[in-house]
Amino acid sequence: MIGHHLIADLADATQLADAAHIEACLVAAAAAAGATLLEVRLHSFGVGQGVTGVALLAESHISIHTWPEYGTACVDIFLCAAAHDLQAGLDAIVQRLDASVVRSTVMERSFQR
Repeated sequence: MIGHHLIADLADATQLADAAHIEACLVAAAAAAGATLLEVRLHSFGVGQGVTGVALLAESHISIHTWPEYGTACVDIFLCAAAHDLQAGLDAIVQRLDASVVRSTVMERSFQR
């Protein structure tokens, strides 16, 4: 096993067009998961539109894609060490976006065929 990968769809989220807020969510998620943050990159699609962001981690990444017009966000957390807490990372984002989780799943990533 090389790590765990959590994907989640969020609903009823707020502040989805605010790039600075999305960056703060990514930073908080990395800290909550116990990961080592290397860099955050964001792209805003314009005033009132969505944001795509990724937190590059020593252990892999956390990404988010937002659709303010639908109140939704898709979150992806991939961490390559068992000692990290993916759920705590997701919880940090959910809390800051005042969102609900529509669905989430965790899969084990490995080199096995």
